[in-house]
Amino acid sequence: MKYMLLIYLAEQALSESERQACYAESTQLAHEIQSRGQYHAANPLQPTSMATSVRVRDGKRFVTDGPFAETREQLGGYFLIEAKNLDEAIAIAARIPMARKGTVEVRPVIDIPGLPDS
Repeated sequence: MKYMLLIYLAEQALSESERQACYAESTQLAHEIQSRGQYHAANPLQPTSMATSVRVRDGKRFVTDGPFAETREQLGGYFLIEAKNLDEAIAIAARIPMARKGTVEVRPVIDIPGLPDS
């Protein structure tokens, strides 16, 4: 089963050197889980100041700058993994460096037949 590991933290929680160390550690983790056939994708996201939100209401498109919701922690990145079960996905999530400073949300992915493979 695929799981999306959504990484949340306050955008200003890390210094630039801490951010670079996090990227290096996350890259190592990605290579490790890839070697076990569990890796699908992972990326950090640009800051919320770069976000654009799109809504369609009554056939009209509304585009606004910024994230959908104002919160203390922002979505900062993700891992898309393969795991046998929730416990295995949680074990991988706990190894993501930002779990030590923020939150990693673990969500099962719904496979929809007919979607292209990633």
